Amino acid sequence: MKRFFLAVVLGSVLLTIGSVSKHSRAAAAEPHKGVTIEQVLRWETELSNWGRWGKDDERGALNLVTPQKEVQAARLVKEGVTVSLAHFASLEKAEDNFNFGETKHEMFRVDPKTHIPAFALDSISFGIHDGTNSHMDALCHYRLLKDGQWVVFNGHPQELDEKGCKADGIDRMGPGIFTRGILVDIPLMKGVEYLEPGTPIYPSDLEAWEKFAHVKIASGDAVLVRTGRWARRAKLGPWNVGREAAGLDATTMPWLKQRDIALLGGDGVNDVQPSGVQGQGEAAGRPVHTLTIAVMGVPLVDNAYLEDVAKEAASRKRWEFLTTVQFTRIPGGTATPFNALATF
Repeated sequence: MKRFFLAVVLGSVLLTIGSVSKHSRAAAAEPHKGVTIEQVLRWETELSNWGRWGKDDERGALNLVTPQKEVQAARLVKEGVTVSLAHFASLEKAEDNFNFGETKHEMFRVDPKTHIPAFALDSISFGIHDGTNSHMDALCHYRLLKDGQWVVFNGHPQELDEKGCKADGIDRMGPGIFTRGILVDIPLMKGVEYLEPGTPIYPSDLEAWEKFAHVKIASGDAVLVRTGRWARRAKLGPWNVGREAAGLDATTMPWLKQRDIALLGGDGVNDVQPSGVQGQGEAAGRPVHTLTIAVMGVPLVDNAYLEDVAKEAASRKRWEFLTTVQFTRIPGGTATPFNALATF
């Protein structure tokens, strides 16, 4: 009888230890799902939010940030501690600068004798989609081929000229966002400083994070996924995140659609690179971009700076907070700088 009792107790202890540690091991042995371009094309129909908010809608999933959601988000502020979620375009030449426009800072009205600015006037120019600049993609940034025609979210024709997008531009998406932010810190859960480039994040990782952090991703949330890109860059230097980066596997898209999120962001390019999708076409290289932006109408944030918010969240063991984002409403713009804050 005593042996039986000891066996039951031992089994219970081992089960508890396994339960505690399983979050850090989630998806470690999960094989790649081998997603094909045919599956991505099916998701273009199955995950679609076209018409959900009317045929003329150009805001997409931002419609999920209701007044009720904003009030709930405001109640998350307990200590009044605020950190930035933004990283500005680097002035240095580096592998992760994609050169979508020259980054340049100039002072004006310089005294010709002293070479000192006579007034505090300057100018800054940069490419919004630069690889070191935190930015939020507008819904016209990615497209789909439907019935022989290129279209953007909600079926609007993709019409571009030197003045920008004729539909789904950043100026048509409202003044900004005020909602609950959820940090998904995968390196923390796995007990590492950062994920190595090319590491995929699967649905099971997201589910494991919810259990680890005691939080459930819900409708209207802004979900920010940390891979540790900036921590790795600080330690090892820059690399081309456009070609090789940790990020979301394409199989996370149905999971995130079911959660009905309003905004998705990451500290890299969001898509794991290489994507692992078998086949050819625009959607094969960046399936997360294609499915979130053009299909689900979920704005996507690239290159968010998540190191400070990760420290604040971990110190509190609280990974939900108020997120505020102000849009630079560029007429016909394909993106806005991600001028975002997290407040605890």
